[in-house]
Amino acid sequence: MLPENPLRKAREKYLPILPSVLQQIDNVEWVKDKNTSLENEEIRALFPLTFGQPILKLQKNRNNKNRLLRVGVVFSGGQAAGGHNVITGLLDALILLTPESRLFGFLEGPEGIIKGKYKELTKELVQSYRNQGGFDLIGSGRTKIETLEHLAFALHTVEFMELDGLVIVGGDDSNTNAAILSEYFISKNSQTVVIGVPKTIDGDLKNTYVATSFGFDTACKTFSEAIGNITRDCLSAKKYYHFIKLMGRSASHIALECGLSTHPNMVLIAEEIAESKKTLQQITHQIADLVCERAEIGKNFGVILIPEGLIEFIPEIGVLIQELNHLLADFSIDNKEIVGRLTEDSQKSFISLPERIQQQLLLNRDPHGNVQVSFIETEKLLIETVTQELKRRLKDGKYRGAFSALHHFLGYEGRAGFPSNFDCNYCYSLGYAAALLITHNATGYMCCITGLTQNPIDWQVLGIPLTSLMNLEWRKGKKKPVIKKALVDLCSKSFAFYKQHRNAWRLNDHYLYPGPIQFFGEKQLTDTTSYSLSIDV
Repeated sequence: MLPENPLRKAREKYLPILPSVLQQIDNVEWVKDKNTSLENEEIRALFPLTFGQPILKLQKNRNNKNRLLRVGVVFSGGQAAGGHNVITGLLDALILLTPESRLFGFLEGPEGIIKGKYKELTKELVQSYRNQGGFDLIGSGRTKIETLEHLAFALHTVEFMELDGLVIVGGDDSNTNAAILSEYFISKNSQTVVIGVPKTIDGDLKNTYVATSFGFDTACKTFSEAIGNITRDCLSAKKYYHFIKLMGRSASHIALECGLSTHPNMVLIAEEIAESKKTLQQITHQIADLVCERAEIGKNFGVILIPEGLIEFIPEIGVLIQELNHLLADFSIDNKEIVGRLTEDSQKSFISLPERIQQQLLLNRDPHGNVQVSFIETEKLLIETVTQELKRRLKDGKYRGAFSALHHFLGYEGRAGFPSNFDCNYCYSLGYAAALLITHNATGYMCCITGLTQNPIDWQVLGIPLTSLMNLEWRKGKKKPVIKKALVDLCSKSFAFYKQHRNAWRLNDHYLYPGPIQFFGEKQLTDTTSYSLSIDV
């Protein structure tokens, strides 16, 4: 047997920093902070029992009475660094409140709730998972608890287990499930409280109160290390253009953050492209212009960042994908018939794409019935279109250079690594907050930690009603309530900072090399937040 990894053992011993308000949790109380908006009548109609709840704020109080609690926890969706610290924070808080309290982990995601598959999480069992990456303690899954049958099975499970609380750790869709479960449990007179925890590396689960989801910080630092290494190799070899696609299906938060961290020659921000209504041809010309300008000064190399979901934001292809989503929601339609049912403009867009991309657009749907954008090789598509454009310019005498391109996709590398100190502290505090919301019987709430750019001891703790974050979107051909995804705000300070500096990065190779995540040493090395979070304060 190989020797124990010393870094894993060292990380296990790390003691997360708690906000001062959480350091004596038997002396705190939740108070009403603000009322939520009551204007969304469509959401009110769907969630009559949980709509309109106030925002809660945790503050110190000496007159608390604690009770024994039985709580279940589940990971839902893709992995994000820090998830295990939500569990350890939750368990530690429950034991501090009442030593006899018990925590149960549902196995392999929401399916574990439906099928009643779980195991008890004891201090001894979770010890080796403290400050560790991944979700392997209990696993995860993408099953959606939304049919009446699934809801009934879930109710049976929590009633059979006599749970006081169910904590759902997930992204926007998983927290939507938490809202649905909360409403259903109340309608059936269940005493089980449902709490959501904001998790996604994509960074698109954010709002006025939730500044960032956990896992984003670690993922971006992991990707930025790789990008920094690539830029240094690029500057050393001076012969390749690196097209780097970054995970983030619905928003460009990761691309923007990694751009701020590494200063590549170009970052395509999907939201900006959508606002300016740039076509695929215009994006191709934009990249080709960069290549030509750099060739004029003797630079036939560069680094370009591409958000995973870019293709959906290109107007003509976005419309095409929407049409495909509606058509493919009808499983009776054969793929061979699809093109003939598209509108004339979408047919032209589809036919203009390389055959490989056409096939990727027609692959199996994701769990929401939509095109699986992560399977579309946008980076290869752009390399192909730029190559053809440069050949045309070369023939016309408008380009004199060499173009050799390499493609990369950074995604899964960032989901399950050792969490940064920020994510360790953040997730541990979220676990504590979840336990305290359960003691308050605050069902249908999301845990929220604010003031994240300050010292963790100064962070504040809130409970945000899940229904206040929801809107209606088309899913599988029907309008469904979901928590609204947060796109990159083109009026934000972080995007403005990028716009201010991108022309200098374009030609001058101001590459930064972040290096690996630091866990030990000076706080300016170990405890930094993401650039976008610190800039947007």
